[in-house]
Order: sequence, then structure tokens, then C-alpha cells
Amino acid sequence: MKTLPDISYGPLPTQLIDLYLPEGDEFDLYIHFHGGGLESGSRRVFDPFPRFLTHRGVALASVEYRMFPDAAYPDFLEDAALAVAYIKNTVKGIRRLFVGGASAGGYISMMLCFDKRWLSAVGVSPTDIAGFFHDAGQPTKHFNLLKYSGLDSRRVIVDDTAPLYHIGAEAYPPMRFTVSDKDLPGRLEQTRLVIATLRHFGISEDKISLDIRGGHHCHYCEAMLDGQSLYGQMIMDFIDWIKRQ
Repeated sequence: MKTLPDISYGPLPTQLIDLYLPEGDEFDLYIHFHGGGLESGSRRVFDPFPRFLTHRGVALASVEYRMFPDAAYPDFLEDAALAVAYIKNTVKGIRRLFVGGASAGGYISMMLCFDKRWLSAVGVSPTDIAGFFHDAGQPTKHFNLLKYSGLDSRRVIVDDTAPLYHIGAEAYPPMRFTVSDKDLPGRLEQTRLVIATLRHFGISEDKISLDIRGGHHCHYCEAMLDGQSLYGQMIMDFIDWIKRQ
């Protein structure tokens, strides 16, 4: 594994990527947005995760983005889109590009997927992405967007800042939704609502996959299974599922 830390994808000090490359000149690449409620967290991922992917020929780009309280909506979405464009346009040897994230990162990946404004602004289409991995993201207005707007963070609001708001009769790449059976309050039910909405708009069943995990919110991100990164295995299962499409 070749590690290239602290790559700048923009002019701001927080706009950084850690890139992990496998052997070889060509590879699939997975872009990961970390969790932390849009106000904490880091691109520094659990070490077995990139090792699992790169040993199987998949590169990993872990992205830092602006967060509350120093940032405001939509700074983190603009950063995420800019990072995707930077990786797509500058990393050589990418066969297929995948995008995903955990928790707050799952909210970001859904917004990039369903609200075309962010990627379009940097010359990228969601259909340039081979697949999206939406892990335990909030499809309604994010609870910290509510909090920093002075609203009760428990409220369920579907407005322009909510991924669910933007779902329509569009061409979407394949996507996998991951959530836990004991996830944050309402997260499993809201994830099911997103999938039901996609189906209501006629999105092909073979483009939507739901993986419900036993346990609590994102417990699998730093878990090990048989001495290997469980999250790495989950990402490889997702990529292999798309290969079978």
C-alpha cells in the first residue's frame, strides 16, 4: 500500500485528502466521507480499512471537509463535490469511481447523489460515479442543521437540505444503503422511506440494495472480523455487487 497523506484539493487548510493506493497502474477507487455529525470526525481512518481495500486492488481516498461551528451549510457539500472532481480529474489509473460515507458522510453521499447541483457545479454528473455507498446517513434535514438553525434537533423536516427532498425520476447509479437495526432514533425507518421513494419513482430494483446490520450506529466502521476490517469487507461486497450488475 502506498499512502499519500494531506493532499490539497482546494485552497483552504481543511480541504485535504488522504490517498491510499494499491499496487498496479489501474484500480477502482472508493471516495470516503467520514462521520461525526458535520461537526467532528476526521479523514484519518481505521488503519485496517485501507489495507483491506488496497490489498484487493481498490484505492481509497478519505476526504476532510469543513464542519460546524466554523462552517455553515452548504460548505461541506461544496467541499465534497470539489474533492470528487479533484480525484476524478487528477488521480491516474482509475477504472471506476465509487462514492460513499458513514453517518454524516452518508448524508453527504446522498446529497451528492440526489441533488445534482453540487457535482454539476464542478463538472461531474452522479452518473459518472459507478455506485454510491450510503451508510447510515440522515435523509431528512440533518439534526445539526436543525440545531445550528435554532430548532429542536429531533424534528423531522424535509426541505431543500434533505436528500429525500431531491429524489425524482432521474437516472441514478446503483446504490447500497447500510443501517443498523438499533441505529439512531428513526434512522432505520427513514432509510426504508428513501428506498420506498426511489421505488415509487420507478428506480430499478437491481439498482437498490439494503444492508441492515445488527448493532448500534456505525459500530462496524472500526470492527474486525476474522482478523480483517469489517468495513473493508462491506465496501468490497458493495463493489462486487456492482460488478455483477
